[in-house]
Amino acid sequence: MSPTVDYERFDKVRALDFDGAVLHVLDQRLLPHQQTWIACSSSAEVGEAIANLSVRGAPAIGIAASFGVLFAAIEAQQAPVDEQQSRFDGLCARLRAARPTAVNLMWAVDRMRALATRDPARLEQEARAIQAQDLAWNRQMGLHGAALIAAGSGVLTHCNTGSLATAGFGTALGVIRTAFAQGKLNAIFMSETRPWLQGSRLTAWELLQDQIPAKLIADGAGAYLMQQGLVQWLIVGADRICANGDVANKIGTCQHAAAAKIFGAKVMVVAPSSTVDLQTATGADIHIEERDSTELLSCTGTRIAATGVTAFNPVFDITPAHLIDAIVTERGVIHAPNVQRMRVLAS
Repeated sequence: MSPTVDYERFDKVRALDFDGAVLHVLDQRLLPHQQTWIACSSSAEVGEAIANLSVRGAPAIGIAASFGVLFAAIEAQQAPVDEQQSRFDGLCARLRAARPTAVNLMWAVDRMRALATRDPARLEQEARAIQAQDLAWNRQMGLHGAALIAAGSGVLTHCNTGSLATAGFGTALGVIRTAFAQGKLNAIFMSETRPWLQGSRLTAWELLQDQIPAKLIADGAGAYLMQQGLVQWLIVGADRICANGDVANKIGTCQHAAAAKIFGAKVMVVAPSSTVDLQTATGADIHIEERDSTELLSCTGTRIAATGVTAFNPVFDITPAHLIDAIVTERGVIHAPNVQRMRVLAS
């Protein structure tokens, strides 16, 4: 069983490409049936691409936002000298507010803003560095996470945490790619992930590119698979990890984790250290984004709900730390996360 990974085979997809003037965004709303790139050349266009889910996934949002700050700095220079700072601050604030839950967005904007005050000429270099750093971190997390998985295991993942959600390779999906490359996995399952179907549209498409066999399940089927002993690990990403180890992730994550606790499967959360927010004490302190109810009442643009019914559409939930067996970052593994162990990560 080889610990090496053929990245030429397992790391081919990219969601973002900056050509020196324009950030090209693969429109994830149209995948898998249509591959269309959106050209963003302003901070407003980047913010819109984040808000409307053309780009999604916490690390990818942060990378896109870093180039958005680069555009904001260029745009601010067009204002009168005495208004440039306020113009820049306003544009950055709009980027920061594009999605309220994923902390990588705020982390990237704040990192770029801090550099802008010291050395604005290096903003493009820094944005590219954030992108390259994320890719390197993902590959490292893949190795850390795969080391926890025994040979012959079945895994379940929820939402999309692969190359489309990151600079490349992925977080949770990067662990699955690594474990598959090492010959450890007997079965891979992915939940459909309503209402945007990131599992059936995006994760399925990515794994097909890599020729990795996986089965799609309904969101409600995870507990059954665990009950039948078909899944030994639930492996998910995160949009924010709190100081006590609570995790905000795609809606439905908590119910999968609760089922895992009941039926003896383990839960692995995979995310870069930039997703860890030690300023947020617990999941109760996280603002959970609620999106338009039409996303839930429809499916790929076609209404499926009865006319007249209303909907409640939170797009994240909180998985309590006591349901999580391991948090994997590029720095290593935190087993049974709690306040003390999370502090060690930051030290």
